[in-house]
Amino acid sequence: MRTRASISSSSLLFLSLFLLSSSSASAFNITRLLGRHPDFSTFNGYLTQTKLYADINHRRTITVLAIANQALSTLSGKSTDVIKRVLSLHVILDYYDLDKLHNLDNNTALLTTLLQTSGSADGKQGFLNVTDLSGEVEFGSAVKGAGLSSKLIRSVAAQPYNISVLQISAPIVYPGIGVDPYVPPPAGSPVDSPAEAPLAESPDESEAPAPSDFSDGPSADGPSADAPSDGATAPSPVAVDAPLSSPPSPSSSGGPTGDADAAAPGPSEERSSATRVGLGTCLLVAMGVASSSLFALNWRILT
Repeated sequence: MRTRASISSSSLLFLSLFLLSSSSASAFNITRLLGRHPDFSTFNGYLTQTKLYADINHRRTITVLAIANQALSTLSGKSTDVIKRVLSLHVILDYYDLDKLHNLDNNTALLTTLLQTSGSADGKQGFLNVTDLSGEVEFGSAVKGAGLSSKLIRSVAAQPYNISVLQISAPIVYPGIGVDPYVPPPAGSPVDSPAEAPLAESPDESEAPAPSDFSDGPSADGPSADAPSDGATAPSPVAVDAPLSSPPSPSSSGGPTGDADAAAPGPSEERSSATRVGLGTCLLVAMGVASSSLFALNWRILT
């Protein structure tokens, strides 16, 4: 009888720890999130083609530097391996929103990207330089001589402090990667739309994405964005208010933010999360009472 009581106590403890970890986990689906923005359809299609969406969805803290369709023309016709290396350089392994980028120590920082974890980066190929130049944030490869080649335009979406999606003006490349730097066309000139990014085969139904961009359960792997549409062009940069700042950043007022409807989960998602946490809390309290009773029973048996 003493052995059975000990096993029950261990089972309750394991279940309690599991519920706590599940209720605190934050998840998101990058393809669904970008699918709400047609101007990123080519970028979203490349994430599916290279299967980078799965690497992004499985991380808890990440920043994606998204590029509008027009500026991705330099990737048209490149191999999947080259496209994957370029896009991996646009996935930062930390949370950065507008406020944090405008409050960098010494106005500059070295950022680690997903490319650095791939094992295929040499030297500083997997790192980015970010610098705040008198209020204008610019990015570039950390490889010597690469320079700053892309400007921060706006915040697209954010879920502090899990995922931040920021739009930048051009792809970031380093010397030798096999992609020419993007040169924007002169103002008023006609622009050819980039070629469509081929999509990977549809995943099994078991890999289907979650019903919301920001979910409270384990992250979904499956892509959900449609194939990039022909002729889609990037909108003119619009100054918007910044999402909530991350904890390490000093508070700042007056900064721009991203789209309000994409910056945080909707009311139904908040209620779902609150209900889940509430149920988990009630269950933990019940387990605590049961554990106390079992402990008392063990004590009586032993004494």
